[in-house]
Amino acid sequence: MTDTTTAPVVAVDGLPRAGRRRVLAVLCLTQISSWGILYYAFPVLSTSITVDTGWSAPVITAAFSIGQLATALTGIPVGALIDRTGPRRAMTAGSVLGVVALITVAAAPNLAVFYLGWLAAGVAMGAVLYPPAFAALTRWWGPQSVTALMILTLAGGLASTVFAPVTAALDTQTDWRAAYLTLAAVLAVLTVPVHWFGLRAGWPNPPPPTEAAHADHSEIARSPRFAALVVTMCLAAFASFAGIFNLVALLQEQGFSPSLAATALGLGGAGQVLGRIGYLPLARYLGVTARTVLVLVALAASTALLGVVSTVVVSIAVAIGAGLVRGVFTLIQATAITDRWGATHYGRLNGLLSAPVVIVSALAPWAGTVLSAATGSYANAYLVLGAIAALAAVIAPLARITGSTKELL
Repeated sequence: MTDTTTAPVVAVDGLPRAGRRRVLAVLCLTQISSWGILYYAFPVLSTSITVDTGWSAPVITAAFSIGQLATALTGIPVGALIDRTGPRRAMTAGSVLGVVALITVAAAPNLAVFYLGWLAAGVAMGAVLYPPAFAALTRWWGPQSVTALMILTLAGGLASTVFAPVTAALDTQTDWRAAYLTLAAVLAVLTVPVHWFGLRAGWPNPPPPTEAAHADHSEIARSPRFAALVVTMCLAAFASFAGIFNLVALLQEQGFSPSLAATALGLGGAGQVLGRIGYLPLARYLGVTARTVLVLVALAASTALLGVVSTVVVSIAVAIGAGLVRGVFTLIQATAITDRWGATHYGRLNGLLSAPVVIVSALAPWAGTVLSAATGSYANAYLVLGAIAALAAVIAPLARITGSTKELL
């Protein structure tokens, strides 16, 4: 007699339910750590780097931006590799490189080595941040991937909440170099072995195309709708990332202390978590284009409001609200491919979508500082960023897939 009481519950794609939960838990932990250390630590430490080294803010921000450009270029081959072999090797290698990169940044005796460290960090980010994790969960979780992506981004939204104040405390107690060395050690412990041992599940075959017309990913990539989607996401990402990165500078301009401004940045991360919780009801009641436009309008409004309000309580409240909107936008971007063209070529198409988005996101921090200088203040820059997000909302309907059931309200 066969004992069925302990048999694993198997997903449609062949991965046991326990296995799906395990890889989700692994990626939640590593996304918090990777985003918090590789990305969010820099805006907290940038002032200390400038004061200690004498390198100007635009110069060190350019190093970070070059790293983000490397992230964009890395995303396409990493996406194709994950489509073929799964995420284990790519994400583990990215974690190892990230540790080495941060040690290089911390030990940099001159700008050349500092830039080299951020170039390596950018390559690492291309292999460990959201796009590869999204590709992994989209394949492993199959039809339930939206739930997994929401949970993953809920966790990722805590990255700044956890690591912004931790980084500020390390900087206060030691200096920026020691802070980065400590964070590199944390990254090594929390991501390298976890990626290697936690992502061992078998890699399922890709699902068949949802429609015959969707079989050729190159045809999709050349279509006007895909181009409209890329432009929409690029404009929105520019406004979003410029808003995140320059928030501390904006709030300090408004009279916030550095520690209070860092706390506001962390609270914005908590807002992202709240936004992601609300994504599923939004997806249930609104079609793809309707919810995309709604979120982009909200992004425009919240970004512009940050340039208008000036009192501490109201500014923090708006920062949390802006974080909430950015949280939903992350899931809008994560599901943009599957909602329109299915999951068959997700890794490749998402790599093609993510590459220009990451390039624009890379330029956004530097462009935000330039924009503030050109307009006379960070407050004026945020008004411009709000207008850019509004333009994204205008273009978004051009990416609509005619006849798709996911477009129904």
